[in-house]
Amino acid sequence: VEKMLVAETASLLDVVLTSLMHRKDREARIRKQLRKVELPPSPYDTAWVAMVPLRGSPHTPCFPQCVEWILQNQHENGSWDINDFGSSANKNVLLSTLACVLALEKWNLGQEHIRKGLHFIGRHFSLVMDEEIAAPTGFNMIFPGMLSLAIGAGLQFPVRQTDIDGILHQWEMELKRQAGQKSYGREAYMAYVSEGLGNLLDWNEVMKFQRKNGSLFNSPSTTAAALVHNYDDKALDYLNMIVSKFGGAVPTVYPLNMHCKLSMVDSLEKIGISRHFSSEIEGILDMAYSFWLQRDEEIMMDVATCAMAFRLLRMNGYDVSSDELSHLAEASNFHNSLQGYLSDTKSVLELYKASKVCVSEHELILDNIGNWSGSLLSEKLCSEGVQGLPILEVEYALKFPFYTTLERLDHKRNIEHFDARGSHILKTECLPYGINQELLALAVEDFTFSQSIYQDELLHLDRWVKENRLDQLQFARQKLTYCYLSAAATIFPPELSDARISWVEIHLQWLHLLRSMMTEAEWQRSQYVPTMEEYMTNGVVSFALGPIVLPALYCVGEKLLGSAVKNQEYSELFRLMSTCGRLLNDSQGFEREGSEGKLNSVSLLVLHSGGSMSVEAAKNAIQKSIVASRRDLLRLVLKEGTVVPRACKELFWKMCKILHLFYFRTDGFSSPKEMASAVNAVINEPLKLPTGPAVI
Repeated sequence: VEKMLVAETASLLDVVLTSLMHRKDREARIRKQLRKVELPPSPYDTAWVAMVPLRGSPHTPCFPQCVEWILQNQHENGSWDINDFGSSANKNVLLSTLACVLALEKWNLGQEHIRKGLHFIGRHFSLVMDEEIAAPTGFNMIFPGMLSLAIGAGLQFPVRQTDIDGILHQWEMELKRQAGQKSYGREAYMAYVSEGLGNLLDWNEVMKFQRKNGSLFNSPSTTAAALVHNYDDKALDYLNMIVSKFGGAVPTVYPLNMHCKLSMVDSLEKIGISRHFSSEIEGILDMAYSFWLQRDEEIMMDVATCAMAFRLLRMNGYDVSSDELSHLAEASNFHNSLQGYLSDTKSVLELYKASKVCVSEHELILDNIGNWSGSLLSEKLCSEGVQGLPILEVEYALKFPFYTTLERLDHKRNIEHFDARGSHILKTECLPYGINQELLALAVEDFTFSQSIYQDELLHLDRWVKENRLDQLQFARQKLTYCYLSAAATIFPPELSDARISWVEIHLQWLHLLRSMMTEAEWQRSQYVPTMEEYMTNGVVSFALGPIVLPALYCVGEKLLGSAVKNQEYSELFRLMSTCGRLLNDSQGFEREGSEGKLNSVSLLVLHSGGSMSVEAAKNAIQKSIVASRRDLLRLVLKEGTVVPRACKELFWKMCKILHLFYFRTDGFSSPKEMASAVNAVINEPLKLPTGPAVI
């Protein structure tokens, strides 16, 4: 028996060590990508770079290494694709294959490659005409334009002439429709897809969109097409730079470094594993902040990147001004941009989320952005709908403001809807990360382990309640699981067990005691009607958050000095948090407390108005006070160089979010059905991973 136990112990130890090794390897691969983004080759963009002639020698390629890459990287089925093993045909693959065929034809090379490529296109030509199949940006302009160019070069497609004529006719109709529109956004779009338009464009007008790095839209294909038609030293320098950096195959966008890194930081935060990569994230955000201060084009010229950078930097304590988003304060300005012209849902969603991290009543720019972006997202859902999987995130963002969500609930939802492929469709497909499977695996492991800890802690607390006979108190509502949910869903790392336990034990031990000492009891007995100021001064204390939050502050890993707790900053954090809680409770619990003969801030406003204010107007006034207090609290939490450590300040914000969730629609403590699913999701229910791709 002893030998069997030793063998079982050794076997278990091997499993644990193997698991730890896999975890460390996984974290190392993620760290590597955080430090240096690896962009995959784009056959489409490589083909266009390959078509650029050497200056002064129109029959010689300027970048022969790109031509050679095309010759060496055709799949057996005749296609060119970023997937090493070749994939099922789609519009992206057809576009890349046609571009590679054109490049080889231009230099009279690879006749067998051309034949196989033409047959691949012919076999799948029906996909081009299928409007139900997702298409890369500008496909309906670029593919027919290149098809026309190929036919003009004498290439013959194994396709019915009527099908070719149909595609070209649709293209001509689209060109006429575009010609009837006059806007900056339309001009930007036509320049962006200019490789499909050739001599139909004024290339001097296209060059107006050239960036400081010499590129057009950071797109190798658009920049190469411009060089084919209109020589430019800066554009050539850009292509020389990326070919030198990437070799014979270039990516579909460059630079994309900052966008990819910020997206990875966002993903790490969304799925709850950012704490494992804090030093790498700090380095990325420091770099992003430097770019922000310099108004670097890599951030400022892309709407989604600019909005995401603003949100992440502000929420991580960097001093960023919303003035940098002033060019997007009006919906008309957005619609007049390339992303607006393309009706890019991701950009609108990023702007909407950025607008919600407002820390001052004077940030009217954010208010305006929030109003029009929220309306536009709602219209998209109600009318044509959001194309593709972003609909999940749009619905969630509109339904649940970020100040009403609990981190662990969000983490679970985001893990369950995670895009393990991580591709982005631009003019051609882009797979910039390559580690999304690693992110998902680490997140699943982390959440599952945390759940086991939460379950053990809840059992411990349940025993503690019974040992102290707290469950026998008839006058107190027994809400152990809700109290624990507020801790587990916000102080979620497994190693912060002491903070969660103290949060709950102190909460349950002192909550009713503090309430029994409330001055409101004396006011009720004497039928005294306090002023609003008297009520709120007492109410921020009587809401009883002090005994809950203060002990937990000492357990979150940051040293909290006694002088900090006595500082005015701590008092202000506590006042703003408690004000939100008291007013949320009053607003949602007005009817219940009124039936019990209790006064609260809503009834006091009505009473002191002398009958000039209705209950609804009083509730609206209370809501404005909640918004102001919440905004001031967030500003103080994010402020750098303060007496109270950042980790401790965040506890006040997390409690504020808990209160908003509990009182989102009603008095959360009186609505067990409202909270049951939240409790189960965080503590009991295992992850439900998708069988197909989704998006966070």
